[in-house]
Amino acid sequence: MSVRTDVAEMLQEQVEYRELLYQMTRRDLLLRYKQTIMGFAWAVFTPLLNTIIFSVVFTRVAPINVGAPYPVFAYTGLLAWNFFASALSFSVTSLTSNTGLVAKVYFPREIFPFSAVIVSAVDFAVGGSLLIGLMIYYHIPPSPALAFLPVVVAIEFVFTAGMALWLAMANLFYRDVKYLFQVVITLWMFATSVLYPMDNFGGRLRILLSLNPMTPIVDAYRAVLLHGRLPHAGPLAAAGAIAVLVLASGWVVFHRSEDQFAEHV
Repeated sequence: MSVRTDVAEMLQEQVEYRELLYQMTRRDLLLRYKQTIMGFAWAVFTPLLNTIIFSVVFTRVAPINVGAPYPVFAYTGLLAWNFFASALSFSVTSLTSNTGLVAKVYFPREIFPFSAVIVSAVDFAVGGSLLIGLMIYYHIPPSPALAFLPVVVAIEFVFTAGMALWLAMANLFYRDVKYLFQVVITLWMFATSVLYPMDNFGGRLRILLSLNPMTPIVDAYRAVLLHGRLPHAGPLAAAGAIAVLVLASGWVVFHRSEDQFAEHV
């Protein structure tokens, strides 16, 4: 079967099962906040609490210059990162936690990781309301560069969806993945410009960190939101190319491996 045939079949299935994707997303969204007092406020509370903690560290204990008020700088990075990390955290077990459906009922199994990504995107949108408040508080006005924000969001969404497919599939075949993931995602955050700019590093370390596709994505958010300019085209274009490659390859491999899923649940 050719890749072109795979892609056509995958897209056709997503159209046919779009209602199921909606229902799965709705179910996961309701389950995430079921019997919680704060509900959707958790989407704001987590990045806000981390922002407060790191603001104390990087403004009082070890001050750094980030070119913007540190709280809004940190919150922007944490909001973007939490969408990525949260989506992957739920995606990694999305197949193994739905073994009955995976083994007995046919439908595109990528609906499970895609649903986890969409639910985290809802949290991301809710958390964005506080970012608007912080920008108003720190007198950061919107600029024409804000029109580029959907492109940045799209690149992160594509990269996250691709990684979600790879992780969900890998964890189905090797259950160690979910444990290793927790370590890797923590290290990955500190290798990304979430809390500090990469300009603080030099030499080989900076070259190594520049290979991380999440850094230009996080930097792009800050460029259009906080600095009123377009992001650097080269790094963001490279991140976009990687995102498309990760999603395309992950989706094709996922689709071709579906016949083996029932054997490993």
